[in-house]
Amino acid sequence: MSGRSRTSPTARWRSSLACICLAVSLGCGRPQPSTPQPSPSTPVASPASQANSELAALRDDVARLKRLVPSQSHAMQDVGYHFTNLWFAGEKRNWPLAAFYLAETRSHLKWAVRIIPVRKTQAGDVDLDGIREAFDSSSLAGIQQAIEAHDAARFTSAYKLALEGCYSCHKASEKPFLRPHVPTEPEVKIMNLDPNAKWPQ
Repeated sequence: MSGRSRTSPTARWRSSLACICLAVSLGCGRPQPSTPQPSPSTPVASPASQANSELAALRDDVARLKRLVPSQSHAMQDVGYHFTNLWFAGEKRNWPLAAFYLAETRSHLKWAVRIIPVRKTQAGDVDLDGIREAFDSSSLAGIQQAIEAHDAARFTSAYKLALEGCYSCHKASEKPFLRPHVPTEPEVKIMNLDPNAKWPQ
């Protein structure tokens, strides 16, 4: 054996245990970080003030969206575009294309009256949506029936009758200077109206 003294396993175990206990006691004695508390001077928003803030933001959003909505005349320009092309599609007896332009006319009329459902005039309020519904179920329905029947003569009569309905609405809205008539040329230039057209040309 060497001259060095050997530490017994039991002594080493006791020494380690003592170190662990010391470390634990020192750790427990340290102050633990506390959760930061709001300063008494920091204002806390009340539910009422939060609701008012949200309402103000909502009003700003509504005002911004109103500025983005196009004018009714813009929507009616689209109506005129599709209704003009409808005439030439019917004249060419291109019934699927005529049905398409009729559907677009109806869709954009709905858009127009959503922008201004009631127009104020000197004679009183004009219910544009009510007029649109009556026009759709009478004049435009007549055009649809002619298209479905592939009846060119009936289509011509129904179309001209619808123009009279359009002008009646314009007069009721105090805009008698907007006088629609049978169009002389289609609005669309790129579309081939010939029902027998082949592709590629």
